[in-house]
Amino acid sequence: MNESGSPDDSSSSAEEQEAELERMSFLEHLDELRRRLLIIIFSLIGAFLICWAFAPQLFALLQAPITRLLPEGEKLAYTRLTAPFFLYMKVAFLAGIFLASPLILWQVWGFISPGLYRKERRLAAPFIIFATLSFVAGGYFGYQVIFPIAASFFLDTGAPFQQVITVDDYFSFISKIILGMGVVFETPILVFFLARIGIVTPAFLLQKFKYAVLIIFIIAAVITPTPDVVTQSALAVPMILLYLLGIAISYLFGKKPAP
Repeated sequence: MNESGSPDDSSSSAEEQEAELERMSFLEHLDELRRRLLIIIFSLIGAFLICWAFAPQLFALLQAPITRLLPEGEKLAYTRLTAPFFLYMKVAFLAGIFLASPLILWQVWGFISPGLYRKERRLAAPFIIFATLSFVAGGYFGYQVIFPIAASFFLDTGAPFQQVITVDDYFSFISKIILGMGVVFETPILVFFLARIGIVTPAFLLQKFKYAVLIIFIIAAVITPTPDVVTQSALAVPMILLYLLGIAISYLFGKKPAP
């Protein structure tokens, strides 16, 4: 304050400098986002090239669940000459997402970590390890459990007809289930960190449980490649169980209220 009782110029100048710093920080934040997105893109390209060398073997592994359900001697079909080539490209990209997931999650952590306290930044290694394991476990669960249930249901329904399953339709179906369950299995990890920084509490999660169930079924309907209730329920039930697991995690590891 100066002698007249009004704020002096030094105070307003400090506020202007602070605002300028905030603007610069925001631009730097955007530049950081661009840099990390480029790293993610190049990591995906590198992982894709590695997986491309093994695309036929990867697809043989990917089609194993349907092969066990088809009558002996039947194979997946294709109707376009270029279909196998583009199929292998999509298989390599799908496998590349899982291969590059640790680096992708590292970039995600590096982007959000500046907004965390120092003690929270120490969770970088656990976050990357457990988030990667959860993503891979979710994909494997979708591949090994959810897909066979859905495929068996549809094959039984179509048993009176001649089955001609194309490689494009098959990959579209199973890839959505694998990626969808991989993302869904990240729910406990997300709840853990939200609880650690005090954004959510067990009481809040329990209070919103009925809304969570509704949202879960909506997400399951979006992820599910077909509109049938069986596949949607097969996806929704594990999601509800993961939400309940998240409530338990928030109770055990969440930020405790100050006395």
